[in-house]
Amino acid sequence: MKYSSNNFLGESLAKDGVVGVSRYQPGYSGVQDHLEEALRRLKPISPVSLLVSSRTDSGVHAFSNSAHFDFQRRNNKPPFAEDVLVQALNFYLRAEQIRVTRAHRVPSDFHARFRAQSRTYVYRMALGVCSHTQLPLTECDLCWGLRDKELDVGAMREAAALLAGTHDFSSFAAESHEMVFKRPVRNMDVLSIQPGLSFAHSHFHREISLWELTFRSRSFLYRQVRRMTGALVAVGQGRLSVSQLADILKARDTRAYPQNMLAPARGLFLTRVDYKESDLQLSDQLYSNENATD
Repeated sequence: MKYSSNNFLGESLAKDGVVGVSRYQPGYSGVQDHLEEALRRLKPISPVSLLVSSRTDSGVHAFSNSAHFDFQRRNNKPPFAEDVLVQALNFYLRAEQIRVTRAHRVPSDFHARFRAQSRTYVYRMALGVCSHTQLPLTECDLCWGLRDKELDVGAMREAAALLAGTHDFSSFAAESHEMVFKRPVRNMDVLSIQPGLSFAHSHFHREISLWELTFRSRSFLYRQVRRMTGALVAVGQGRLSVSQLADILKARDTRAYPQNMLAPARGLFLTRVDYKESDLQLSDQLYSNENATD
């Protein structure tokens, strides 16, 4: 959370990665709503609004996300120390599946979304799952359970290599009102497919074949990761060839993406948001001025 004389950049841990919901959805609260309520209970001079680094679909999870906000205490009190702010927010969030893990005071021109250098998503898939009851409780709604006992991982990696690098990803972006204004070219720094582990792998009575797809880029288009995952899984199942996936990419048209291929939200995790260290550091002059007035 952002705070330059009163600015914080914070990193939070949350099971459900919905960081904000439409104000027109009565009765539903997202992570952002709960965080803003916790901040309100710290009694700032004026209402605090979070600006979040990454917004996610309902059902997507976040091991790590970040947001910034401006916070000014009453009666000219000095800014909260970072560890005190973390403890206070977690006290008010204790009933939710949300935890603030770190907080940093940052320069006044810092922006959690636009200063992010990269975002990393991991998509988790369990193989040989004919029913959700075959999964341990630690995996329920935390992976995509596929009936397939095996996937052609070699073909999937060949297809993934086509998606790595800089491309116009229009075909892998779902239609949205924002798409009209967004540049569809993105640089996929990392796209890897590796074996994964169940959260209960040491204790569950049977072994689960689990795979993880890792995606890293500075930014992503709407539902891009879920669309790419669905296409790569289709390649692994033999429903889509590598050349067909290449044709979809070359089409640069959202309508070229096959229907009913979107991967479900429950297997997707936002795992990292990275920044330049220099963007997170306050000037020595600010600290000197504050110490002089304390």
